[in-house]
Amino acid sequence: MSETSSDGNIYERGLDKTPANYQPLTPLSYLDWAARVFPDKTAVIHGPHKFTWSEFDVRCRRLASALQKRGIGPGDTVSVMSPNAPAMLEAHYGVPMAGAVLNALNYRLDDETIAFILKHAETKVLITDREFSGVIRDAVAILDNPDLLIVDVDDPLANGGELIGDLTYEALLAEGDPDHVWEAPADEWQAMCLNYTSGTTGNPKGVVYHHRGGYLNALGNALVFRLGPESVYLWTLPMFHCNGWTYTWAVTSVGGTHVCLRNVDPAEIFPLIEEHKVTHMCGAPIVLNMLVHAPDDVKKTFDHTIEVATGGAAPPSTVISRMAAMGFNVTHLYGLTETYGPSTVCVFQDEWADLPLEDKAVKMSRQGVRYPTQFHQTVRDPETLDLVPEDGKTIGEIMFQSNTVMRGYLKNPDATAEAFRGGWYHTGDLAVQHPDGYIEVKDRSKDIIISGGENISSLEVEETLYKHPGVMECAVVAMPSEKWGETPVAFVTPTAAAEGTLDANELIDFCKQHMARFKAPTKVVFGPLPKTSTGKIQKFVLREKVHDVAEEKDD
Repeated sequence: MSETSSDGNIYERGLDKTPANYQPLTPLSYLDWAARVFPDKTAVIHGPHKFTWSEFDVRCRRLASALQKRGIGPGDTVSVMSPNAPAMLEAHYGVPMAGAVLNALNYRLDDETIAFILKHAETKVLITDREFSGVIRDAVAILDNPDLLIVDVDDPLANGGELIGDLTYEALLAEGDPDHVWEAPADEWQAMCLNYTSGTTGNPKGVVYHHRGGYLNALGNALVFRLGPESVYLWTLPMFHCNGWTYTWAVTSVGGTHVCLRNVDPAEIFPLIEEHKVTHMCGAPIVLNMLVHAPDDVKKTFDHTIEVATGGAAPPSTVISRMAAMGFNVTHLYGLTETYGPSTVCVFQDEWADLPLEDKAVKMSRQGVRYPTQFHQTVRDPETLDLVPEDGKTIGEIMFQSNTVMRGYLKNPDATAEAFRGGWYHTGDLAVQHPDGYIEVKDRSKDIIISGGENISSLEVEETLYKHPGVMECAVVAMPSEKWGETPVAFVTPTAAAEGTLDANELIDFCKQHMARFKAPTKVVFGPLPKTSTGKIQKFVLREKVHDVAEEKDD
């Protein structure tokens, strides 16, 4: 007879957690692995400059050591204002190696917003690229914090700017120990990164990441994007955006190569792909659009496949097909700042290969299924939290439960509680779930258009508009209607070839021919589209313009 159960679960006796069988998860461990396995392999390329994995590792250790010598440790914030350059990549390791929290600043923000972030984050050290000295000088003046240590990155590839800090980045590194021994956090739940959302109203919210989430999401990226030691990753995605969707750590986890890019310009992207045989890159649909519509003398068609992951709104099927013609294979991801970037992926199924190109692109533009490192991804009724049927028709809200969901919003318990209502992270994105389990985003909850009692997805109308060869960019929002309640209005940026000749009625008729007629826009407005600092179209700005459009229509 076995021992009595009065002592509890037999597996809870004498089988304790010790350093031998448990170590906190942290993406910093990926660098230690890469430097040991591939010490002489090129880790980072920056213009004519290259670092091996062992050299990169030493620079990160020096940064961590120098920060600690200056009293920086757990609970302290180090903010970095930099494009996709080595200093920003090194900060993703050196700052948390010191136990501190990395706040990668969006370099497209204005001085007042940057000052707000620096104050809200209680930043102790600010590392800033000289190219942004103007806005940083103004932000620091607003902040008025004499204790803030400012470190200048004097990047030889910077486009102008001045040195405004207390010392240079290289001088800071020189203070550090190249043999510095860093330790994983005692608790993998420890804060590692702080990212501010580009909110549409009010001040941005500070999203807090922990080491466990960074480790897992990076691993998920390596798995779904099929990264390996031979991978050459081009940094077309800002490293400040969700810490580069955690590819800052994912590429390192396999010993691949990071190719830095300060400016997202097709005239630089195409040559870099050719020179370094780039295999992987990421970016919002605007980056894909930029490549598709690049001048003919800039475009190149490659004889090797470049894997491209894109997020944000679903890329139009026409963009996917045009990218494929140049040698790019587009995979659609979905996620938010609050989920460490990508959390779902549109996994390509073998049976899709034989579909006509247009039908295949439609399948590929869905948001897909959860990452293998994501725990629960569901579409639920936002009020009852009940699951919606997997019928591809019933709309619900995308919700997550996972280790790869943020800890919460810094100093904002009310917003954190609302985001985690009912034990689920509420995305605010409306979607359907198809019988094959793939989700398809239909709209943000505030962007759905209700016309005559019928729901119209603005994304569906946009997808149709993108099929017209004269449309480069578009966005659809609701316009008040006395008869229907709301009708769609389309804001369109024509291609260079269609500039001045594209006709509103032509586009409206085109939509009526390719979708249910009641979903077609009743008004088209031409011109450039307002965008956030991360390249997302600002629909809230367009909604404000709608009132003027409606008045013009009434006149």
